[in-house]
Amino acid sequence: MNYLFSLILLLSFSINTNAQTELFNSFLQDYCTDDGVMSYKGAKENPEDLTNFIAYLQKTKVQDSWSDNQEKAFWINAYNAYTIQLILDHYPLKSILDIRIKGKDAWHHSFAIVGGETYTLNQIEHEILRKKFNDPRIHVGVNCASFSCPPLFNSAFTEQNIEMHLESLMHKFVNDKERNIMDAKKVKLSKIFEWYQEDFVKKGTLVSYLQKYSEVPLNKKTKIRYLEYNWNLNE
Repeated sequence: MNYLFSLILLLSFSINTNAQTELFNSFLQDYCTDDGVMSYKGAKENPEDLTNFIAYLQKTKVQDSWSDNQEKAFWINAYNAYTIQLILDHYPLKSILDIRIKGKDAWHHSFAIVGGETYTLNQIEHEILRKKFNDPRIHVGVNCASFSCPPLFNSAFTEQNIEMHLESLMHKFVNDKERNIMDAKKVKLSKIFEWYQEDFVKKGTLVSYLQKYSEVPLNKKTKIRYLEYNWNLNE
């Protein structure tokens, strides 16, 4: 009986988790284009799905029974939902860099409540996602609400879709001519690859990592430069 009761609870929690994630998915479908452009004005006028999803995050703790993909999806969704909420709280504005709360920027302000605990965006990204999962594709999953950031994915991540979508998003990002200029002799890359280079070179060089996704052939002699980062809002 105890086993059956536990199984029922687990199934019930899983169904509820999927239903709540669908709220965030619906919100993104309504206010984010396929190219990652957000309608913050529209979202601010009708934030109900986002508000309800954040209410779910506030009371939901990561479960030991979750797979790595489920937990990774949960935290990336949490990061993106709270980033959007932060923008909406201060909208209209030109850039996330304009946000200052008690002298702290958007990434160092403790406001993201998950499972009853309060986090900064930096804690979610660096102390949880990067530290635990050792997956450089996280950088195309999380979104900093800025033009030069990898475009915001306009669907919620789930245990079932995260692997496929992160792989696809990294391919699109590397070959996005507005954010990375690829040439066999030299490349001009997003600052993402400079700021978090350590994540991309754990199994080789930065060029060898890019080779997995680049539609332009690269070689060991390919020179690397970095583009200026455009912090204008992704709207």
